[in-house]
Amino acid sequence: MSRRTMLLGGAVLFALVGGIALFRETGSAADREDPRLLPGYIADPEGYWKGDPFAPGAVTAHPVPPAEVRARAAQQQQAKAALQVEDAKQILFGDMHVHTTYSVDAYRFSLPLMQGSRGAHPPADACDYARYISQLDFFWITDHAESYTPQHWKDTLEAIRQCNAVAGDPQNPDLVAFVGWEWTQMGRTAKEHYGHHNVFFRDTDPDKIPARPIAAPGPATDALRSQLARIPESIKDADPFHRSYYEAFDRFVSQMGATPNCPQGRNTRELPPDCFETAADPGTLFRKLDEWGFDTLVVPHGTVWGIYTPPGSSWETQLVKEQHDPEKMRLIEVYSGHGNSENYRDFRERVFDATGRPSCPEPQANYLPSCWQAGEIIRKRCQEIGLDAAECDKRAAEARQNFVAVDSIAGWLTVPGTEVEDWLDAGQARDIFLPAFNYRPLKSVQYGLAIRNFADPKAPLRYKWGFLASSDNHSARPGTGFKQYDRKPATEAFGERSAYWRELLFGKQRYPAARSVTLESLPLGLGTAEFERQASFWTLGGLVAVHATGRSREAIWEALKRREVYGTSGPRILLWFDLLNGRDKAGNDTVIPMGGETVMKQPPRFRVRAVGSFKQLPGCPPWVTQVLSAKRLQKLASGECYHPSDERYFIDRIEVVRIRPQVRTDEPVKDLIEDPWKVFQCERDRAGCTVTFDDPDFVRDTVYYVRAIEEETPTVNGGNLRPTFDEQGNVIDVTPCYGDYRTEEQDDCLSLVGHRAWSSPIYVDYGGS
Repeated sequence: MSRRTMLLGGAVLFALVGGIALFRETGSAADREDPRLLPGYIADPEGYWKGDPFAPGAVTAHPVPPAEVRARAAQQQQAKAALQVEDAKQILFGDMHVHTTYSVDAYRFSLPLMQGSRGAHPPADACDYARYISQLDFFWITDHAESYTPQHWKDTLEAIRQCNAVAGDPQNPDLVAFVGWEWTQMGRTAKEHYGHHNVFFRDTDPDKIPARPIAAPGPATDALRSQLARIPESIKDADPFHRSYYEAFDRFVSQMGATPNCPQGRNTRELPPDCFETAADPGTLFRKLDEWGFDTLVVPHGTVWGIYTPPGSSWETQLVKEQHDPEKMRLIEVYSGHGNSENYRDFRERVFDATGRPSCPEPQANYLPSCWQAGEIIRKRCQEIGLDAAECDKRAAEARQNFVAVDSIAGWLTVPGTEVEDWLDAGQARDIFLPAFNYRPLKSVQYGLAIRNFADPKAPLRYKWGFLASSDNHSARPGTGFKQYDRKPATEAFGERSAYWRELLFGKQRYPAARSVTLESLPLGLGTAEFERQASFWTLGGLVAVHATGRSREAIWEALKRREVYGTSGPRILLWFDLLNGRDKAGNDTVIPMGGETVMKQPPRFRVRAVGSFKQLPGCPPWVTQVLSAKRLQKLASGECYHPSDERYFIDRIEVVRIRPQVRTDEPVKDLIEDPWKVFQCERDRAGCTVTFDDPDFVRDTVYYVRAIEEETPTVNGGNLRPTFDEQGNVIDVTPCYGDYRTEEQDDCLSLVGHRAWSSPIYVDYGGS
């Protein structure tokens, strides 16, 4: 059964719109008088879907005990002493990518019909979760600009200020709450695509924050703000106990649609405060942010994520003078709950001949092209109905060509009536740690670091990013990765609660045709995103760590601006990465930390020090249970919290990546990225691991960064589609982790992986004396 979903901005909006009227009267009159007898009945003993889902919520007014904050610092100081780290800075952990149910996709995930849903999660929930559950040092709310209403923007700012009001001394707060938004751009084709970027601000005072978010325009945004996005009456009739929750979404849609578009061609400061403002490309976004004049960071994320990124999308599109702002774009999100965007690989979704005609590449050891599998699905169906081999070969070739002829993400729809298992692991990066779904290698972080734009030979453009990771959570849960549990409530692996709801939403199974179709022949209303297969790729997400001079808002922000930051896949790994023989701008010897840059000629010498994260105890610390009720803890986090023991995981190894950016346009990128360049196995020492290395072959501009990898632990969706290989290395079967009832809500789909931390690179240019 094809899943009729459509992509909307930063995530997937279920196509409960436009012509789906599949509900049929079932049961007797008595059934309809007692909704509990309806086949779609959903119990709600906790009242998750009661009340006003768009109220901003109330921040719990209890700070973290000062002794607890001091204890965290003391533990880190002990770890530093064991590794002889003399740096006075402290490492603070945060999450810079968090959605509440003010994001339209997050609200859709919260509907009662979704397995794992626990109702609305307003901005106040994010504050409580960060303070008591994940016990972070800082976080940002980054709801989609496309779905913000003027009132929701005001409510978010007020909730953030309330969160900070509880934090105590601004120079030594227990938690720092920031605000920003997600600019959720999506091009239909690679040439139109820039991708999703988060916009961050340091301050929250009304005179230091924009009056309104700036959204990305486009057909998806227009559809969201139209009445087509309303939930059909058939859905409300099937779940009458929660009709008010569905109707609240319809009011949300009406409020979005009622917000007038901002006038074009005017300075953003001169626009009405309550209009809907858009920027079609990064250059326009940067210009509008410059008009506000606030200190701003703009961070790309989910760059390789093929659920919305068209095939062939590349960093070259944005690395042009008109779309490039190296000061604002100093950071990139290398990992989130949507997967890993780090690694470059040389596979392609499709290839082109000299005339520009696309064709389907053959499979390789680390990649099965989706276009190729489209042909194999049709070949198998053709054989099953008894057609001869020549005809089946012809239909397979036709299917591959129909697939690659599609410029957007919708190629899979050219094969009607498929199931998840039919596609095996097509389109996936087999040899990458927790990869994003339908991987787009030309938008990987490594590819971006390797390329240059030589349009101006005297000043070629390049990216110099610091690395961060975050959750991209859509239920107001900053920092979910502290324990590997709650796959469905804590990730976006949502789906229908039962077969009844699945049939109501998407109809009965269609016959799997033995011939491919062209995209133009498909009926209107079909969606484009492979959301069912994506369910096996959601993870609990990562964290950003900053080397800060203090706990204040200003200290955190300055660390980000210095790029003295790193990302983790969830655990609180401690990591230091330094160039020991660097040069400052005056030519003096100096130690340069991660994120720094220098110019030198002597071989660079580096040191890495890493300490594993704490193993976790069950439940929550007593100071948390004294503040939050059992009911509140259950809704926020199923009664679990960050609860460290005194024992740390081992660091298994340190990997070093070396990238030498292009010196000419035609220099092949695959030869410039050495991953890994060096690997150091660590002794099993809970105090951590220290390694040093140098580069005697340093003769050109070079980028270095490291990964510190912990011992393997069970991880949510750690096996993704859990493929089975034959003796020749071909995938012959998959065991997906569904988002709907076909995978039990309690099944976390655990597989062993080695969690990691990614340092920001050190940029060493060749030159000087």
